[in-house]
Amino acid sequence: MGRTKRSIIPLLLSSLILTACGGGGENNSVTTSANAAASVAPQDTGVPQATGNTATDGFNWFNFRRRQLGIQAVNRNTVIDSAALGHSVYQRENDTITHEQTVGKPGFTGRTAGDRLRAAGYPLTSSAGFAYGEVISATTDTSGANAAEDLIAAIYHRFVIFEPMFKEAGVGSAGRSGGLTYFTTNFTALGLNGGLAQGNIVHYPVADQTRVPRNFFSDNESPDPVPNANEVGYPVSVHANITDSIEVQTFTITPRGGNALPARLLRKVDDPQTPESAAAIVPLTPLTAGTVYDVRFVGKVSGIGANNVPWSSNINRSWSFTTQ
Repeated sequence: MGRTKRSIIPLLLSSLILTACGGGGENNSVTTSANAAASVAPQDTGVPQATGNTATDGFNWFNFRRRQLGIQAVNRNTVIDSAALGHSVYQRENDTITHEQTVGKPGFTGRTAGDRLRAAGYPLTSSAGFAYGEVISATTDTSGANAAEDLIAAIYHRFVIFEPMFKEAGVGSAGRSGGLTYFTTNFTALGLNGGLAQGNIVHYPVADQTRVPRNFFSDNESPDPVPNANEVGYPVSVHANITDSIEVQTFTITPRGGNALPARLLRKVDDPQTPESAAAIVPLTPLTAGTVYDVRFVGKVSGIGANNVPWSSNINRSWSFTTQ
């Protein structure tokens, strides 16, 4: 198990509605890699078989989790693969983890993720708008599934990975024997359509999920989603389409038969790193092993429908999951 670094370009809803996702800084984290195999139960369906290829295994793991949520799996695109691979090679050659490349340095393919996608030949344009996001992992562990599972645990990264409207993705990994393996994934949507039905949300962990991790190391993500704390409970999140906004009225996590846990609420109004289309709670202490947790979310999802007519739907959702 190696030390892991990850970074994302956070979703910026105001830009996404109009044109694209990009910029806005980085979120970095350093933790011990997850064990993806330990996070699935025998009854789980669609668990991908490891191929030994970091990029492919990471891509397949992201789609496995997206299907569990009930959102569309992304299609792998070889042009996006090229952009992602180029960035992983750049990071390896320069011994860095970053979203922004520097002209003149070895392996330069484009300053930003958008530049690199365009340079690879991917058409970041659509009359219906477009979006993209990037997540990065660098670890001595070569398992793509572990890298993907660890990125999902990091809440700001999860907002990118579980965006329902993303349609395509590309992955690339590069490393040296005995050194770090860099794993880059770019998600895209040409046309801000599809995704969830109007007024719907999805959540993670999903209903009746078992073997959910107990903890998350908040200090390892920057900006820190839970200031003044490090080892906290595993984040719970809700996600709507990127073109929608979520209003939180009640969001709680409660051990079965107990009291609601103190938790930090992440929502756009309080936290600039959280997109308007998502929200999360992070328990302030690690969860208890082998315990059923009940989650309740009450709020609203709003958006603009056909003919620019605003709509709003009330959401009252309850579900449970069990920890490892």
